[in-house]
Amino acid sequence: MSKLTGFRVAVLANTGFEEPELTQPVEALTEAGAIVTIVSPDHGEIQGVRHDLNKTLKIKVDRVLREIEASEFDAVLLPGGTVNADSMRMVSEVQSFLNEIQEAGKPIAAICHAPWELVSAGLVRGRTLTSYHTIQDDIRNAGGNWVDREVVEDGNWVTSRQPQDLPAFNRAMLDLFSRSLVAAPK
Repeated sequence: MSKLTGFRVAVLANTGFEEPELTQPVEALTEAGAIVTIVSPDHGEIQGVRHDLNKTLKIKVDRVLREIEASEFDAVLLPGGTVNADSMRMVSEVQSFLNEIQEAGKPIAAICHAPWELVSAGLVRGRTLTSYHTIQDDIRNAGGNWVDREVVEDGNWVTSRQPQDLPAFNRAMLDLFSRSLVAAPK
């Protein structure tokens, strides 16, 4: 039996997601037994990229934001990609969903530019996290403590900087999600 069997993870993403930052964590989660749902503002497919320039694969959207509730999920994964994160951060349903996940104490895994979404949701004040280096000022200006490490855990959050950090990010994400499953009320 896998350690995350039945664990429900919402992956919030839009066109412009950094392909390995979505596909590699999703693969790790699926291999661990998690139920992964790709959630986006609109039905259809979202376009992946590498380094914001080169289009890669398209991913089918499983559910749209306006049709989900935070209570349906045990955790959330926020993949990076400049265009993805910049568009998602201004979607009111993303901000509401992230606030509900945070209020429930459920784990959040965010990589690269995805912490922008946590900034816009008003959640980073007093938190220690990392991200792609170009958004460190946004995190600091929102009251967060930005550090330059491949992975940072702070309570129910795990954050990482970039695709090169994915092996460490995936290990930390799986560990955090597993601990939250063990700690969840029966």
